[in-house]
Amino acid sequence: MRTILALFFSLFILSCSSESETDLQADIIIYGGTSAGITAAVQAKKMGKTVIVVSPDIHLGGLSSGGLGFTDTGNKAVIGGLAREFYHRLYLHYQQDSAWKWQKREEYGNKGQGTPAIDGENRTMWIFEPHAAERVFEDFVRENQLEIHRDEWLDRESGVTMENGKIVSIRTLSGKTYRGKVFIDATYEGDLMASVGVSYHVGREANSVYGETWNGVQVGVYQHRHYFRDSISAYKIPGDPSSGLLPEISSELPGKNGDGDSRLQAYNFRMALSRNPDNRVPFAKPDNYDPARYELLARVYAAGWKETFEKYDPIPNLKTDTNNHGPFSTDYIGKNYDYPEASYERRKEIIKEHEDYQKGLMYFLSNDPNVPEDVREEMAHYGLAKDEFTDNDNWPHQIYVREARRMIGSYVMTEHDVLGAKEVPQPVGMGSYSLDSHNTQRFVTLGGFVQNEGDIGVHPKQPYSISYGTLVPKKEECSNLLVPVCVSSSHTAFGSIRMEPVFMILGQSAAAAASLVIDGNQAVQDLDYEKLREVLLEEKQVLEN
Repeated sequence: MRTILALFFSLFILSCSSESETDLQADIIIYGGTSAGITAAVQAKKMGKTVIVVSPDIHLGGLSSGGLGFTDTGNKAVIGGLAREFYHRLYLHYQQDSAWKWQKREEYGNKGQGTPAIDGENRTMWIFEPHAAERVFEDFVRENQLEIHRDEWLDRESGVTMENGKIVSIRTLSGKTYRGKVFIDATYEGDLMASVGVSYHVGREANSVYGETWNGVQVGVYQHRHYFRDSISAYKIPGDPSSGLLPEISSELPGKNGDGDSRLQAYNFRMALSRNPDNRVPFAKPDNYDPARYELLARVYAAGWKETFEKYDPIPNLKTDTNNHGPFSTDYIGKNYDYPEASYERRKEIIKEHEDYQKGLMYFLSNDPNVPEDVREEMAHYGLAKDEFTDNDNWPHQIYVREARRMIGSYVMTEHDVLGAKEVPQPVGMGSYSLDSHNTQRFVTLGGFVQNEGDIGVHPKQPYSISYGTLVPKKEECSNLLVPVCVSSSHTAFGSIRMEPVFMILGQSAAAAASLVIDGNQAVQDLDYEKLREVLLEEKQVLEN
């Protein structure tokens, strides 16, 4: 009898343990381990709330630890709160001699994007290596005892339980259920937001929707140097349409200027390359490599283009954050249109297609005889950084999702807000970067030449505030969700908002709002803004000029 009772008790304990491991609860559930997700979790803990970060990714920090180390700061004075703390901690890291393994500190050029990389006066570091950024995020986790559930993917089909316009719980594909009072979608894709049934937009709105100028199709608008300046034939045999188009060129008409479409600005990987021979991995020839797909770049070189290394931006230790530059570069234009709504399986395919394209490009630049000799000689000094992304063959673990879904929420930010044409209500942070969109399509002109479209870069006169209403859905759609990444904004406004420092700022502000909403037992749309403002100012957020 005693044996039977012991067995029953053991089974009971196992049952309870299993249930507790799969049915979890916290005040705030954050979906997404991006930079916004981690700053949100830290803020929630600071305000005495229990929080669980449900992260599809194993590595935390999103693009901030995924290769984007040459920070898009804009006006750094408006970066406050935990975002500034992040860059301060990077400053402290690079004050240590041990941080300079492959380069002497005094040999580092201290070049930043509109600001010195190392700002001694403000004790911030704006340019950094991926692994250094990831270490800071992991320090945030450890110091705040954050509960992070990694490699947990939302069941997008039936994983959201709603009652009376509120999210009760979410379930992941592994079978775990997460119950909370308020939920935060901190993903680049907006998967939780979409699964809840919140309104959103994918692609570019027509200019007529919000009375904008820089939205929609922008054929013939060249505000950066990412277009074909020479008349280069789009056909396999130059000038012969019957030979067919070269690879990577769309046969579709580009559309009428100002009209909306479902096209997305291009994605790429922000590679960490090394110039140190002891810390670089040569560019390997991909299994499916086909030099013909880069013929267009060969023609660009033949026309005299000489800007290959313009965006091999220096980060510490003889490395670069290498970004897209020029008419044919690392952006895989037109190959991401279905990504936001795609299944997880299809997204993996898209990511692999981008990886294959970009690896093939690097091999082409390093080896193809149609690449100028001086370029190939310079490329011989570069390779993937051996000490970065060590569990992923030194390739970034995060693709640069520049834009996916964008919520249509309580307040929609447009270019009028960003460019200072109107006053922004209830500010929860600031942005300052230009209206920045990468190219969305590569097409053949009526004359038979190749051209890119969609690249814009319009600079605000001064930093601008971002409204609390951009973080919250319409009340009738969901009353306990905040969205600090796929914010409520037009394509043009999002082009400025979509910078990593801003995502950290908005993540922190979203968590502060969530904590106050819980205290007041109210909908996120009914929060007393003055209470939120008081908290944000205490947390050293910068809210207005």
